Amino acid sequence: MDITKEILYAGVNDTEIDLFEGQYAVPDGVSYNSYVIQDEKTAVIDTVDKRKAEEWLANLDRILGNEKPHFLVVSHLEPDHAGSIQAFLKKYPDTILLGNAKTFIFLGQFFPLLSEDIKKQTVTEGEAVCLGKHVLQFFFAPMVHWPEVMVTYEQTEKVLFSADGFGKFGTSDLNGGCTMEEWTGEARRYYMNIAGKYGASVQALLKKAGGLKIDVIAPLHGPVLRENLEYYLEKYDTWSSYRPEETGVLIACASIHGNTAEAAEKLAEILRKKGMDKVKLMDLSRDDMSEAVAAAFYYDKMVLACATYDGGLFPCMEDFLLHLKSKAYQKRTAALIENGTWAPMAGKCMKKLLEEMKEITVLEKTVTIKSAVNEETLEQLESLASELI
Repeated sequence: MDITKEILYAGVNDTEIDLFEGQYAVPDGVSYNSYVIQDEKTAVIDTVDKRKAEEWLANLDRILGNEKPHFLVVSHLEPDHAGSIQAFLKKYPDTILLGNAKTFIFLGQFFPLLSEDIKKQTVTEGEAVCLGKHVLQFFFAPMVHWPEVMVTYEQTEKVLFSADGFGKFGTSDLNGGCTMEEWTGEARRYYMNIAGKYGASVQALLKKAGGLKIDVIAPLHGPVLRENLEYYLEKYDTWSSYRPEETGVLIACASIHGNTAEAAEKLAEILRKKGMDKVKLMDLSRDDMSEAVAAAFYYDKMVLACATYDGGLFPCMEDFLLHLKSKAYQKRTAALIENGTWAPMAGKCMKKLLEEMKEITVLEKTVTIKSAVNEETLEQLESLASELI
Protein backbone atom coordinates (compact mmCIF):
# COMPACT_ATOMS: atom_id res chain seq x y z
CA MET A 1 0.00 0.00 0.00
CA ASP A 2 2.94 2.35 0.54
CA ILE A 3 4.13 4.67 -2.21
CA THR A 4 7.88 4.54 -1.47
CA LYS A 5 10.06 3.57 1.49
CA GLU A 6 9.57 7.01 3.01
CA ILE A 7 6.08 7.93 1.76
CA LEU A 8 3.65 5.61 3.51
CA TYR A 9 -0.08 5.02 3.21
CA ALA A 10 -2.12 5.69 6.34
CA GLY A 11 -5.64 5.82 4.91
CA VAL A 12 -8.68 3.69 5.63
CA ASN A 13 -11.50 2.03 3.71
CA ASP A 14 -15.13 2.70 4.55
CA THR A 15 -17.34 -0.21 3.51
CA GLU A 16 -20.22 0.68 5.84
CA ILE A 17 -21.13 3.93 4.09
CA ASP A 18 -24.15 3.71 1.77
CA LEU A 19 -24.29 7.23 0.33
CA PHE A 20 -21.28 9.41 -0.37
CA GLU A 21 -21.98 13.11 0.25
CA GLY A 22 -25.49 12.01 1.22
CA GLN A 23 -26.51 11.24 -2.38
CA TYR A 24 -24.14 9.01 -4.36
CA ALA A 25 -24.53 5.25 -3.96
CA VAL A 26 -21.20 3.55 -3.21
CA PRO A 27 -21.88 -0.21 -3.17
CA ASP A 28 -18.14 -0.89 -3.05
CA GLY A 29 -17.50 1.69 -0.34
CA VAL A 30 -14.97 4.51 -0.52
CA SER A 31 -11.46 5.10 0.75
CA TYR A 32 -10.23 8.09 2.71
CA ASN A 33 -6.57 8.38 1.78
CA SER A 34 -3.93 9.84 4.06
CA TYR A 35 -0.17 9.71 3.67
CA VAL A 36 2.90 10.04 5.90
CA ILE A 37 6.25 11.37 4.66
CA GLN A 38 9.03 10.34 7.02
CA ASP A 39 12.01 12.68 7.07
CA GLU A 40 13.86 15.03 9.42
CA LYS A 41 10.47 16.69 9.75
CA THR A 42 7.66 14.17 9.32
CA ALA A 43 4.55 15.34 7.49
CA VAL A 44 1.08 13.82 7.42
CA ILE A 45 -0.94 14.56 4.29
CA ASP A 46 -4.61 14.97 5.25
CA THR A 47 -6.85 13.24 7.76
CA VAL A 48 -9.99 11.12 7.17
CA ASP A 49 -13.71 11.24 7.81
CA LYS A 50 -14.44 11.34 11.53
CA ARG A 51 -16.38 8.07 11.26
CA LYS A 52 -13.00 6.39 10.67
CA ALA A 53 -10.86 8.56 12.96
CA GLU A 54 -10.03 5.81 15.46
CA GLU A 55 -8.84 3.39 12.77
CA TRP A 56 -6.80 6.13 11.09
CA LEU A 57 -5.11 7.20 14.33
CA ALA A 58 -4.21 3.55 14.92
CA ASN A 59 -2.58 3.52 11.46
CA LEU A 60 -0.58 6.60 12.40
CA ASP A 61 0.47 4.90 15.65
CA ARG A 62 1.73 1.91 13.70
CA ILE A 63 3.71 4.09 11.29
CA LEU A 64 5.00 6.76 13.67
CA GLY A 65 5.57 4.83 16.88
CA ASN A 66 6.88 7.38 19.36
CA GLU A 67 7.64 9.91 16.66
CA LYS A 68 5.60 13.11 16.60
CA PRO A 69 4.61 14.59 13.23
CA HIS A 70 5.95 18.06 12.54
CA PHE A 71 3.36 19.06 9.90
CA LEU A 72 -0.20 18.19 8.93
CA VAL A 73 -0.97 19.27 5.36
CA VAL A 74 -4.63 20.23 4.94
CA SER A 75 -5.43 19.96 1.24
CA HIS A 76 -9.20 20.29 1.50
CA LEU A 77 -11.56 21.09 4.39
CA GLU A 78 -14.47 18.92 3.27
CA PRO A 79 -15.40 16.65 6.20
CA ASP A 80 -14.53 13.38 4.46
CA HIS A 81 -10.90 14.56 4.45
CA ALA A 82 -10.65 16.98 7.34
CA GLY A 83 -13.14 15.47 9.75
CA SER A 84 -10.44 14.07 12.05
CA ILE A 85 -8.31 17.22 12.44
CA GLN A 86 -9.58 17.89 15.95
CA ALA A 87 -8.92 14.28 17.05
CA PHE A 88 -5.45 14.46 15.45
CA LEU A 89 -4.54 17.67 17.30
CA LYS A 90 -5.72 16.20 20.57
CA LYS A 91 -3.21 13.40 20.07
CA TYR A 92 -0.47 15.52 18.43
CA PRO A 93 -1.04 19.07 19.78
CA ASP A 94 2.37 20.41 18.71
CA THR A 95 1.86 19.63 15.01
CA ILE A 96 1.92 22.62 12.66
CA LEU A 97 -1.02 22.76 10.25
CA LEU A 98 -0.01 23.70 6.70
CA GLY A 99 -2.76 25.36 4.69
CA ASN A 100 -3.67 28.52 2.81
CA ALA A 101 -5.56 31.58 3.99
CA LYS A 102 -8.96 30.16 3.02
CA THR A 103 -8.09 26.86 4.72
CA PHE A 104 -7.89 28.51 8.10
CA ILE A 105 -11.10 30.51 7.59
CA PHE A 106 -13.00 27.28 6.95
CA LEU A 107 -11.16 25.45 9.73
CA GLY A 108 -12.71 27.76 12.33
CA GLN A 109 -16.15 27.24 10.84
CA PHE A 110 -15.93 23.45 11.03
CA PHE A 111 -14.12 23.31 14.37
CA PRO A 112 -15.21 26.31 16.48
CA LEU A 113 -13.83 24.67 19.62
CA LEU A 114 -10.27 24.53 18.29
CA SER A 115 -8.07 26.85 20.27
CA GLU A 116 -6.87 30.04 18.58
CA ASP A 117 -3.33 29.16 19.60
CA ILE A 118 -3.08 26.02 17.48
CA LYS A 119 0.09 26.00 15.44
CA LYS A 120 -0.44 26.84 11.79
CA GLN A 121 1.58 28.01 8.83
CA THR A 122 -0.03 29.74 5.87
CA VAL A 123 1.50 28.84 2.51
CA THR A 124 1.25 30.75 -0.76
CA GLU A 125 1.02 29.64 -4.38
CA GLY A 126 4.19 27.81 -5.44
CA GLU A 127 5.75 28.01 -1.97
CA ALA A 128 8.02 25.14 -0.94
CA VAL A 129 8.53 23.68 2.53
CA CYS A 130 11.60 21.52 3.16
CA LEU A 131 11.24 18.42 5.31
CA GLY A 132 14.89 17.39 4.90
CA LYS A 133 15.35 15.12 1.91
CA HIS A 134 11.79 15.78 0.74
CA VAL A 135 10.42 19.13 -0.39
CA LEU A 136 6.72 19.94 -0.51
CA GLN A 137 5.53 22.51 -3.04
CA PHE A 138 1.99 23.83 -2.91
CA PHE A 139 -0.25 24.78 -5.82
CA PHE A 140 -3.68 26.24 -5.32
CA ALA A 141 -6.67 24.64 -7.05
CA PRO A 142 -9.58 26.96 -6.24
CA MET A 143 -12.99 25.50 -7.08
CA VAL A 144 -11.68 21.99 -7.68
CA HIS A 145 -14.19 21.73 -6.17
CA TRP A 146 -14.06 24.04 -3.11
CA PRO A 147 -12.32 27.44 -3.01
CA GLU A 148 -9.62 26.45 -0.50
CA VAL A 149 -8.38 23.32 -2.31
CA MET A 150 -4.66 22.95 -2.91
CA VAL A 151 -2.47 20.14 -4.17
CA THR A 152 0.98 19.20 -2.92
CA TYR A 153 3.92 18.20 -5.11
CA GLU A 154 6.74 16.31 -3.46
CA GLN A 155 9.77 17.33 -5.51
CA THR A 156 12.24 14.57 -4.60
CA GLU A 157 10.13 11.52 -5.41
CA LYS A 158 7.89 13.40 -7.85
CA VAL A 159 4.59 12.56 -6.20
CA LEU A 160 1.52 14.72 -6.77
CA PHE A 161 -0.88 14.62 -3.83
CA SER A 162 -3.89 15.61 -5.92
CA ALA A 163 -6.62 16.20 -3.31
CA ASP A 164 -9.99 15.19 -4.83
CA GLY A 165 -8.50 15.17 -8.32
CA PHE A 166 -8.06 11.69 -9.88
CA GLY A 167 -10.16 10.12 -7.15
CA LYS A 168 -12.78 7.43 -7.59
CA PHE A 169 -15.49 5.64 -5.68
CA GLY A 170 -14.57 2.26 -4.21
CA THR A 171 -11.97 1.22 -1.68
CA SER A 172 -8.22 1.36 -2.08
CA ASP A 173 -7.75 -2.42 -2.02
CA LEU A 174 -6.51 -2.15 -5.60
CA ASN A 175 -3.97 0.48 -4.55
CA GLY A 176 -1.12 0.44 -7.03
CA GLY A 177 -2.63 -2.40 -9.01
CA CYS A 178 -5.87 -1.26 -10.63
CA THR A 179 -6.24 -1.43 -14.38
CA MET A 180 -7.27 1.60 -16.38
CA GLU A 181 -10.63 -0.02 -17.10
CA GLU A 182 -11.27 -0.67 -13.40
CA TRP A 183 -10.46 2.93 -12.62
CA THR A 184 -12.29 4.73 -15.40
CA GLY A 185 -15.98 3.94 -14.81
CA GLU A 186 -16.15 4.92 -11.15
CA ALA A 187 -13.67 7.77 -11.63
CA ARG A 188 -15.92 9.18 -14.36
CA ARG A 189 -19.00 8.92 -12.15
CA TYR A 190 -17.07 10.52 -9.31
CA TYR A 191 -15.72 13.37 -11.45
CA MET A 192 -18.91 14.23 -13.34
CA ASN A 193 -21.11 14.31 -10.26
CA ILE A 194 -18.71 16.03 -7.89
CA ALA A 195 -16.41 18.24 -9.95
CA GLY A 196 -18.26 18.33 -13.27
CA LYS A 197 -19.37 21.93 -12.85
CA TYR A 198 -15.82 23.16 -12.46
CA GLY A 199 -14.22 22.25 -15.78
CA ALA A 200 -12.43 25.59 -16.19
CA SER A 201 -10.87 25.24 -12.74
CA VAL A 202 -9.73 21.68 -13.49
CA GLN A 203 -8.23 22.88 -16.77
CA ALA A 204 -6.26 25.53 -14.88
CA LEU A 205 -4.92 22.89 -12.48
CA LEU A 206 -3.96 20.59 -15.36
CA LYS A 207 -1.90 23.41 -16.86
CA LYS A 208 -0.01 23.73 -13.57
CA ALA A 209 0.50 19.97 -13.41
CA GLY A 210 1.78 20.03 -16.99
CA GLY A 211 4.85 21.91 -15.80
CA LEU A 212 5.78 19.21 -13.28
CA LYS A 213 7.54 15.87 -13.68
CA ILE A 214 5.05 13.48 -12.06
CA ASP A 215 5.81 9.81 -11.39
CA VAL A 216 2.94 9.09 -8.99
CA ILE A 217 -0.51 10.59 -8.45
CA ALA A 218 -1.82 10.11 -4.92
CA PRO A 219 -5.49 11.19 -4.62
CA LEU A 220 -7.66 11.44 -1.52
CA HIS A 221 -10.02 8.70 -2.76
CA GLY A 222 -9.26 5.48 -4.60
CA PRO A 223 -6.01 3.91 -5.77
CA VAL A 224 -2.61 5.53 -6.07
CA LEU A 225 -1.77 5.85 -9.77
CA ARG A 226 1.74 4.84 -10.80
CA GLU A 227 1.73 3.80 -14.45
CA ASN A 228 0.24 5.11 -17.70
CA LEU A 229 -0.31 8.50 -16.11
CA GLU A 230 -0.87 10.01 -19.55
CA TYR A 231 -4.11 8.02 -19.76
CA TYR A 232 -5.50 9.48 -16.52
CA LEU A 233 -4.38 13.01 -17.40
CA GLU A 234 -6.00 12.69 -20.82
CA LYS A 235 -9.27 11.54 -19.26
CA TYR A 236 -9.30 14.55 -16.95
CA ASP A 237 -8.55 16.85 -19.89
CA THR A 238 -11.47 15.33 -21.85
CA TRP A 239 -13.89 15.49 -18.93
CA SER A 240 -12.99 19.02 -17.89
CA SER A 241 -13.23 20.21 -21.52
CA TYR A 242 -16.73 18.69 -21.76
CA ARG A 243 -15.72 16.67 -24.82
CA PRO A 244 -17.70 13.45 -25.45
CA GLU A 245 -15.75 10.22 -25.04
CA GLU A 246 -17.85 8.20 -27.43
CA THR A 247 -19.99 8.66 -30.53
CA GLY A 248 -23.24 7.13 -29.40
CA VAL A 249 -26.64 7.76 -27.86
CA LEU A 250 -27.92 7.77 -24.31
CA ILE A 251 -31.70 7.27 -24.21
CA ALA A 252 -32.92 8.53 -20.85
CA CYS A 253 -36.49 7.45 -20.17
CA ALA A 254 -39.09 8.64 -17.64
CA SER A 255 -42.19 6.48 -18.10
CA ILE A 256 -45.28 6.21 -15.90
CA HIS A 257 -47.17 3.18 -17.24
CA GLY A 258 -44.66 1.75 -19.69
CA ASN A 259 -45.78 3.32 -22.98
CA THR A 260 -43.03 5.92 -23.07
CA ALA A 261 -40.57 3.18 -22.15
CA GLU A 262 -41.83 1.13 -25.09
CA ALA A 263 -41.04 4.01 -27.45
CA ALA A 264 -37.56 4.36 -25.94
CA GLU A 265 -36.93 0.63 -26.39
CA LYS A 266 -38.15 0.77 -30.00
CA LEU A 267 -35.80 3.68 -30.73
CA ALA A 268 -32.86 1.78 -29.26
CA GLU A 269 -33.74 -1.22 -31.42
CA ILE A 270 -34.02 0.92 -34.57
CA LEU A 271 -30.72 2.67 -33.90
CA ARG A 272 -28.90 -0.63 -33.48
CA LYS A 273 -30.43 -1.99 -36.69
CA LYS A 274 -29.21 1.11 -38.49
CA GLY A 275 -25.66 0.44 -37.33
CA MET A 276 -25.36 2.54 -34.17
CA ASP A 277 -23.37 0.22 -31.89
CA LYS A 278 -23.17 2.50 -28.87
CA VAL A 279 -26.70 2.89 -27.52
CA LYS A 280 -27.45 2.95 -23.79
CA LEU A 281 -31.02 2.93 -22.48
CA MET A 282 -31.57 4.07 -18.90
CA ASP A 283 -34.76 4.11 -16.82
CA LEU A 284 -34.57 7.29 -14.74
CA SER A 285 -37.16 5.95 -12.29
CA ARG A 286 -34.96 2.99 -11.39
CA ASP A 287 -31.37 3.48 -12.52
CA ASP A 288 -28.88 5.32 -10.38
CA MET A 289 -29.03 9.07 -11.07
CA SER A 290 -25.27 9.57 -10.83
CA GLU A 291 -24.77 6.77 -13.38
CA ALA A 292 -27.22 8.49 -15.73
CA VAL A 293 -25.39 11.81 -15.37
CA ALA A 294 -22.05 10.15 -16.14
CA ALA A 295 -23.55 8.42 -19.19
CA ALA A 296 -24.92 11.71 -20.51
CA PHE A 297 -21.41 13.16 -20.49
CA TYR A 298 -19.91 10.00 -21.99
CA TYR A 299 -21.90 10.07 -25.26
CA ASP A 300 -22.17 12.85 -27.82
CA LYS A 301 -25.97 12.49 -28.21
CA MET A 302 -28.87 12.09 -25.84
CA VAL A 303 -32.55 11.29 -26.34
CA LEU A 304 -34.95 12.30 -23.59
CA ALA A 305 -38.18 10.30 -23.49
CA CYS A 306 -40.68 11.58 -20.95
CA ALA A 307 -44.35 11.37 -20.07
CA THR A 308 -46.26 14.55 -19.29
CA TYR A 309 -47.11 14.69 -15.58
CA ASP A 310 -49.30 17.33 -13.91
CA GLY A 311 -48.82 19.57 -16.92
CA GLY A 312 -45.02 19.27 -16.72
CA LEU A 313 -42.32 16.63 -16.50
CA PHE A 314 -42.39 13.29 -14.75
CA PRO A 315 -40.29 14.15 -11.66
CA CYS A 316 -37.32 11.87 -12.33
CA MET A 317 -36.77 13.54 -15.74
CA GLU A 318 -36.88 17.00 -14.23
CA ASP A 319 -34.44 15.84 -11.55
CA PHE A 320 -32.12 14.43 -14.22
CA LEU A 321 -32.11 17.63 -16.27
CA LEU A 322 -31.51 19.77 -13.20
CA HIS A 323 -28.57 17.53 -12.30
CA LEU A 324 -27.14 17.98 -15.81
CA LYS A 325 -27.61 21.74 -15.65
CA SER A 326 -25.88 21.94 -12.28
CA LYS A 327 -22.91 19.95 -13.65
CA ALA A 328 -22.54 22.26 -16.69
CA TYR A 329 -23.71 19.76 -19.30
CA GLN A 330 -22.78 21.14 -22.74
CA LYS A 331 -21.50 20.50 -26.27
CA ARG A 332 -24.01 17.75 -27.05
CA THR A 333 -26.93 16.99 -29.36
CA ALA A 334 -30.31 16.18 -27.83
CA ALA A 335 -33.59 14.82 -29.18
CA LEU A 336 -36.99 14.67 -27.52
CA ILE A 337 -39.80 12.13 -27.19
CA GLU A 338 -42.89 13.21 -25.26
CA ASN A 339 -46.07 11.43 -24.25
CA GLY A 340 -49.42 12.85 -23.25
CA THR A 341 -52.99 11.63 -23.49
CA TRP A 342 -54.75 15.02 -23.75
CA ALA A 343 -52.15 17.81 -23.50
CA PRO A 344 -48.53 16.72 -24.17
CA MET A 345 -46.21 19.26 -22.51
CA ALA A 346 -43.07 17.24 -21.74
CA GLY A 347 -41.29 18.21 -24.96
CA LYS A 348 -41.76 21.91 -24.36
CA CYS A 349 -40.62 21.59 -20.73
CA MET A 350 -37.53 19.53 -21.61
CA LYS A 351 -36.54 21.93 -24.37
CA LYS A 352 -36.83 24.88 -22.00
CA LEU A 353 -34.43 23.28 -19.54
CA LEU A 354 -31.99 22.29 -22.30
CA GLU A 355 -31.96 25.86 -23.60
CA GLU A 356 -30.59 26.94 -20.22
CA MET A 357 -27.46 24.84 -20.89
CA LYS A 358 -24.49 25.73 -23.09
CA GLU A 359 -24.01 24.60 -26.68
CA ILE A 360 -26.84 22.07 -26.74
CA THR A 361 -28.27 21.40 -30.19
CA VAL A 362 -31.87 20.21 -29.86
CA LEU A 363 -33.18 18.42 -32.95
CA GLU A 364 -36.14 20.30 -34.35
CA LYS A 365 -38.67 17.49 -34.56
CA THR A 366 -40.12 16.21 -31.27
CA VAL A 367 -41.67 12.74 -31.37
CA THR A 368 -45.10 13.00 -29.77
CA ILE A 369 -46.94 9.91 -28.46
CA LYS A 370 -50.63 10.18 -27.75
CA SER A 371 -50.98 7.64 -24.93
CA ALA A 372 -49.47 4.57 -26.63
CA VAL A 373 -47.08 3.68 -29.43
CA ASN A 374 -48.76 3.27 -32.83
CA GLU A 375 -47.71 3.09 -36.49
CA GLU A 376 -47.28 6.86 -36.69
CA THR A 377 -45.02 6.75 -33.65
CA LEU A 378 -42.86 4.08 -35.26
CA GLU A 379 -42.51 6.18 -38.40
CA GLN A 380 -41.43 9.17 -36.32
CA LEU A 381 -38.91 7.03 -34.44
CA GLU A 382 -37.47 5.75 -37.73
CA SER A 383 -37.05 9.34 -38.90
CA LEU A 384 -35.49 10.38 -35.58
CA ALA A 385 -33.03 7.48 -35.66
CA SER A 386 -31.89 8.45 -39.16
CA GLU A 387 -31.35 12.03 -38.04
CA LEU A 388 -29.37 10.96 -35.00
CA ILE A 389 -27.11 8.72 -37.08
